[in-house]
Amino acid sequence: MSLHRRFASSLLATFALAAPGSAFAGGFYLQEQSPIETGRALSGGAAAGDDPSTIYFNPAAMTQLQGIQLSAGGSALMPSARQSNRGTSRSVPGSTLRVPVQGNDGGNPFESVIPVPSFYASAQISDRLWLGLGVNAPFGLKLEYEDGFFGRYDSLYTDLKTYNIQPSFAYKLTDRLSVGGGVDVQYVKATLTNALPQLSPLVPTDGFAKLKGNDWSVGWNAGLFYTTGDTNFGVHFRKGINQKLAGTQTVSGLVGPIAAGNGSFAATAPLNLPDIVTVSMMHRLTPSLRAMLTGKWYNWSKFKGIAITSAAGTTNKELDYRDSYSVSAGAEYDVSPALTLRAGTMFDRTPTNPQHLTTRVPDGDRVWLTGGATFNISPAAALNVSYAHTFVEKANIIRPDSYFPAPATVTATTLAQTSGNADQVAASVTLRF
Repeated sequence: MSLHRRFASSLLATFALAAPGSAFAGGFYLQEQSPIETGRALSGGAAAGDDPSTIYFNPAAMTQLQGIQLSAGGSALMPSARQSNRGTSRSVPGSTLRVPVQGNDGGNPFESVIPVPSFYASAQISDRLWLGLGVNAPFGLKLEYEDGFFGRYDSLYTDLKTYNIQPSFAYKLTDRLSVGGGVDVQYVKATLTNALPQLSPLVPTDGFAKLKGNDWSVGWNAGLFYTTGDTNFGVHFRKGINQKLAGTQTVSGLVGPIAAGNGSFAATAPLNLPDIVTVSMMHRLTPSLRAMLTGKWYNWSKFKGIAITSAAGTTNKELDYRDSYSVSAGAEYDVSPALTLRAGTMFDRTPTNPQHLTTRVPDGDRVWLTGGATFNISPAAALNVSYAHTFVEKANIIRPDSYFPAPATVTATTLAQTSGNADQVAASVTLRF
């Protein structure tokens, strides 16, 4: 293999640790697909069936929606994170010496407001058949650390977006039992950057690496809905979509012997998203009071790592994600025909592996506290508003990343503690025809 290709292969190997697949941790799966559900901490899930957003959580529950209904809205996420340097350092080729990596704390890497839009429409075709359409953004994040960040060799900039289009159906088998399902047509695009160390720590400027990629892929989902009248049960399965991002990696700014690594390279990377199982129950305690409970399981353990393929070859990196879960409980109370209040709480376990934590995903286990309301403006229109605060557990990052083939290998080890939390406000309008 030529020197140029050896450097390219090594740099692609480094990106395998920072590519979007490693970013699809709990921090990149966006639970916020319905302003109503945000207000009750996602506890309605597959069993509520009281808003067109059920198309995403369990299309079988569309059979609870009469006529034609539309729901349009979104959430405004306001996350914050802090990073503290706990001794980040780098090696020097040909020496056992480790040199501290200097820099600032990167500031709050998140944008002040991250919008998560959603749109749903359901239509009752007959007394047995319903059709629906959902458009949302189930994965995504945008963050950017300040220039001179001490963890710059791990990450600097991340812009990840997904757009999901879900045509769906529901069919009422009996007055109590319904089935439903849908097709997920999903687009993903990502832009990721990080700094690259020079061979000598005395060189005043870093190299720079940028990776861009996108893909269209298709998945499916299906669910069951059962009601006794006072109690609803729902089960839903969403098949994880296997994306294959195709794009370009660009390396610049390397000097000296490693300048051969500068250039642009076509690259592909498969990203296998997790299967998601949702089980929910809603029970009417009184004509005005409802209690809800939802559990979700995420098959993140199918995601062992990323394989990046280019003209320089294929490089595999293990990430060893773990299966994760979330449990939420909530309640709603109809104060009057015009006003419903709701609240909830959720525990959401991160799938990230402590051995592979990264500043690109400042994530930990989370606890949600939420509240919301629905204002029924008329029989044909309702306004839904919600607020949620998320507490994120602190995490310690110990992350070695190696660059360049031997004997020029430089290992940068990011040692940091990250902490943070998030607020969000959500609103939607539901129209009934």
